[in-house]
Amino acid sequence: MAESIDRFVSIDYEIFGNVQGVFFRQHTYDLASNVGAVGWVMNTAKGTVKGTVQGTRTQVEEMKNFLAYKGSPLSKITKYEFRNERELVKLEYKRFSITAGDW
Repeated sequence: MAESIDRFVSIDYEIFGNVQGVFFRQHTYDLASNVGAVGWVMNTAKGTVKGTVQGTRTQVEEMKNFLAYKGSPLSKITKYEFRNERELVKLEYKRFSITAGDW
């Protein structure tokens, strides 16, 4: 049983709506830094925000709740997708970062 406590979780996400130009990436970065999650976030050419978040199940669930229902104060989330959820023995990122968009 203790073995599952030591595992990490990874999930990919894409958030749709008014999520660019409203500090969505910065608020995602700030929350990830506060809860200790790692991964990345970026704008896409199609107007969405996407990325990967990794951490403990609690950290990832807190990030998922933010990404799906809260966002930045000026954002309006209309749809969210979480994919490729998987357990990790070791985190694949050292920190959370905002990366350049896929223009």
